[in-house]
Amino acid sequence: MLLKELNRGKCKTYLVACEEARVGALIDPLRDRVERYLAVLAYHRIELAAAIDTHTHADHRTGCFDLKELTGAPVVRHRAAPAPRVDRHVDDGDTLALGSLTLRFLATPGHTPDGMCVLADGHVFTGDTLLIRGTGRADFPGGDAGAQYDSVVGKLFTLPGDTVVLPAHDYRGNTRSTIGEERRANPRLAGKSRAEYVALMRNLGLPLPDKIQEVLQPNQSALDDDALKYPSLAQLNEVRQLAPREVAALLAGAAPPVVVDVREPGEFRGDLGHVPGSVLVPLPELARRADELAPHKERLVVAVCRAGVRSTTAAAILTSLGFERVSNMKGGMLAWNDGRLPVER
Repeated sequence: MLLKELNRGKCKTYLVACEEARVGALIDPLRDRVERYLAVLAYHRIELAAAIDTHTHADHRTGCFDLKELTGAPVVRHRAAPAPRVDRHVDDGDTLALGSLTLRFLATPGHTPDGMCVLADGHVFTGDTLLIRGTGRADFPGGDAGAQYDSVVGKLFTLPGDTVVLPAHDYRGNTRSTIGEERRANPRLAGKSRAEYVALMRNLGLPLPDKIQEVLQPNQSALDDDALKYPSLAQLNEVRQLAPREVAALLAGAAPPVVVDVREPGEFRGDLGHVPGSVLVPLPELARRADELAPHKERLVVAVCRAGVRSTTAAAILTSLGFERVSNMKGGMLAWNDGRLPVER
């Protein structure tokens, strides 16, 4: 196995490859380092077989979509990842072959709903789920400290003690640890109960990352920075959330809502299908096509997407445009399908 960390900074990008077959994957690539990655791949004569994000990043733009455009390498993300144009969605236990090397994916929600880790030949790429002597914060939208504790203690800490830990970030100059060392010495986890960990994470008081508005929502939607005016986090937090079964009940009522699906056309007609009777208005087109929805301003409008993230942005945009009764379907079409509710394709 060829293994290299390519950024030499606080944000980590890893190249992992089969040296015999000369095929590899980039894990957590940064958009502003794509030229460097291409040069490293060319130098080592490695064909890029996958661009992988372990989670939706809030502190840097992902390089996965640029790498896909430049090399044709498929983008691989967890099933709950909100962004469109993902070529392969993976879930817990799924694998990816790179020549004789096998990557195995572990679902590890908590830092984000779509958090996952990647196992490869005695190494685990832990994203922001587990850091060296720390853990990723869990106070962003969709974060869940309890789920993060379960992911680390119930899943990662069951790996062999000599498994090498390679996180997506490090702020203290560390480069690697092991599962055994983190079980023993991680100050956020060693000897802590689940309740103690949740209380600790609730009171960290960390500042938001720089330029979070210019990073998080574009990563969630796979749009360029200037393609859409994004709502603030405060506006997003004010969006009313409805569970899929609540939406289904409203649709069966006397005054059904207008369901606006903001995914891309291929998603609308894809495997997850769409809510029967829903209207397709892709997120990049929403602001300029809002007049089409104007006749429904007095009705309840429910925004829908894949995982409930892009549609929260859409709901906030519609609210800012004067739509007073807008809600978001929590969990999106993933949750709708998981609930075995009817779909059209």
